[in-house]
Amino acid sequence: MKQQHDIGACIHGALKTYFANLDGEPPAAIYDMVLKSVERPMLEVVLEHAGGNQTLASEMLGINRNTLRKKLIEHNLV
Repeated sequence: MKQQHDIGACIHGALKTYFANLDGEPPAAIYDMVLKSVERPMLEVVLEHAGGNQTLASEMLGINRNTLRKKLIEHNLV
């Protein structure tokens, strides 16, 4: 799918920039940093696309509605 490639290319570019801007500092906790950076905007856009319907949004994301609700609370989106 082209969209997956586009998202991957954005993340790839962002990580290249991240490493280029470290200025001698060691990289740390990259996995958590990327997940936290991607998760909130993903939840916002999917929820908006679902018209605020959490059940529909959870189906689009392929996660349980309770898991979605927990993540929305974590990110102060509800």
